[in-house]
Parts: sequence; structure tokens; C-alpha cells
Amino acid sequence: MPIKAGDRIPSSRFRVSTPEGPVWKTTDEIFKGKKVVLFGVPGAFTGTCHKSHLPGYVRNADAIKAKGVDMIAVTGVNDHFVFDAWKEASGADGKIEFLADGNAEFAKAIDMTFDGSANGLGLRSRRYAMLVEDGVVKQIFVEEAPGKVEVSSAENMLKVL
Repeated sequence: MPIKAGDRIPSSRFRVSTPEGPVWKTTDEIFKGKKVVLFGVPGAFTGTCHKSHLPGYVRNADAIKAKGVDMIAVTGVNDHFVFDAWKEASGADGKIEFLADGNAEFAKAIDMTFDGSANGLGLRSRRYAMLVEDGVVKQIFVEEAPGKVEVSSAENMLKVL
């Protein structure tokens, strides 16, 4: 059953790049004691993710953080090398944290996967956005179609903060 408001973020981990190299970061390290906006995407550099979803959060990062949000993060089923390239190409460095879920561990743990094999994409994350406070989901918005950015958009998140 997909994660919903009131649920605690399950224990999982992401691969992130640091100046010292790639490291694992746990969900506790990311969410404990913080107010976090997390949005999930089907894939870095894919049309909708790269041209619509991520840019909205980059443009609105300051306004979202001004509402008391400690961190804005994006996750998807890509490796940390791809996420690093995406961060650099999108101008999101310093605004958005990139949490690579290369093995879909987190996406599976929150039951937010879909099978994109028919299009050569394999297992992917659904498109969503959630507000998490101290590890508990306060609000979650899941898109019905992977090519849409409506309820999971930065603009919608700003309205509900």
C-alpha cells in the first residue's frame, strides 16, 4: 500500500555525492528533526522531469524555504553519477538535495514504483511530492500519469505550506 499522510518514512538509504566521494545517507539522517519537501521523479533528464518538475523547485526554492522548510530534495531511480550531472546541468546545486535511489529501495519501501519496461525504462519511481516533518508524512501529492506535473509541482507545494 502506498505511503500516505500520517505514515512514518520507512528506514531506507540513498546514495549521495560529497566532495570526499559517494556515501550512503539514511532516511533518519535526512528526515529526523527536519521539515523536508521531497519530490520523486521517474528519471533524471527525462522530458517532463528535466523541463518541468525540477525547474519549478529550483525557481521556487527560496520561497519554499521561507515557509520554514529545512530541505528540498529530489529522488528517482538513477545512480548518483547521473544525479550529479543532472544537478550541475539544472543549476540546482545549493538549492535541491539529490538523493539517488539507484536500486529503487526507497521507491519500493514507500510503494511508489511503476514498471516502465515497455518504454525501455525498467522499474521507476512514480511522480509525487510530499511534505515530511520529523520523519512523518504530513501531506503527499501523487500524479496519476508520469508525464504530468500538477499536484506534485513546486507551485502546488507552495500553496499548501
